[in-house]
Amino acid sequence: MFSALLCKIAALRSFSLDKLQYLRERASGMSSLAYFLAKDTIDHFNTVIKPLVYLSMFFFFTNPRSSFAENYVVLLCLVYCVTGIGYAFAIFFHPGSAQLWSVLVPVVLTLVATRTQDNEVLKKISNLCYPKWALEAFVIANAEKYYGVWLITRCGALMKSDYNLQEWTLCIGILILTGIISRLIAFFGMITFRKK
Repeated sequence: MFSALLCKIAALRSFSLDKLQYLRERASGMSSLAYFLAKDTIDHFNTVIKPLVYLSMFFFFTNPRSSFAENYVVLLCLVYCVTGIGYAFAIFFHPGSAQLWSVLVPVVLTLVATRTQDNEVLKKISNLCYPKWALEAFVIANAEKYYGVWLITRCGALMKSDYNLQEWTLCIGILILTGIISRLIAFFGMITFRKK
């Protein structure tokens, strides 16, 4: 949740700082798609580096059972997902409101994704929350490395959370799909709501 929150707030800068320049250049005939793709492509450097920086500190302090590469893939997809959501917030809201939404959304979605034991409605809603899929990917990557007596602990943890060991690829795919959909929403908002 912490890395998602920080990356989402950092992604706000991509589209909130130069609204006036975008409007001027668009009025002169610049392609909105080229502008959006250029901004997104420049941010891919941050998308690749931020999980490395975070893991360089976190991984060696906690020494999880999952590998560095598995944790990096999950964090990479998570950062890709939340930067797209950050783009949408930056385009649809004013800077102060966008920052507030960027803080509230991960907290609320994480609460929804982790409190679904007894409520079927919350279970269905949590399937739409990106923190549920990121958490499941982390837990599955960690649980796959359990052996011996720890297999009982692994089975209990997976059963309690209703996770499946074969769904790691699905979790990664949903995080990437959420990132793509949020970028499409952000691009639609950019060409629709900034015509003034």
